[in-house]
Amino acid sequence: MTLTTASFLDQLKEAAAKADVAEAAFRREISERIKNFEHERAFAYRRLNFMRALADATAAAESEEIAVANALAVVRAKLGWSSDSEARTDVLARLAPVAAAMFANLAPPEPKKDEPLPDIGKALANFETWYGETHDVPFWVLFEHYIPETPRVDF
Repeated sequence: MTLTTASFLDQLKEAAAKADVAEAAFRREISERIKNFEHERAFAYRRLNFMRALADATAAAESEEIAVANALAVVRAKLGWSSDSEARTDVLARLAPVAAAMFANLAPPEPKKDEPLPDIGKALANFETWYGETHDVPFWVLFEHYIPETPRVDF
């Protein structure tokens, strides 16, 4: 009877260990999924706010050139780019078609037959794909500003 009891207890112990492993794996998976959802949400809001700012910058422009210049000035301001570099110039050049598509949709000229308005979403997706392939991170990571904690000094 002792062997049977010991064997039975071993089986219960093994089942408990398997449950521990399954729970730990589930918690890791859920934690990873939550992180992914957090990133997706953050990027979605960054994308929305960014495109809203571009729309505001291009809406009142009188020409495509002015609209693109306004939009790129907004990009520089949002990213804190006070100087140029080759990489920044490349990013701005790749964003110009997004601003141009935004302008064309906000202030369309007389409609031309067989010529649809530029697809803003496609222009943005093309930019995001290019940026991700070129920099190995999504463009929206640039909007993560780490502000180091500074000590508070009372005088």
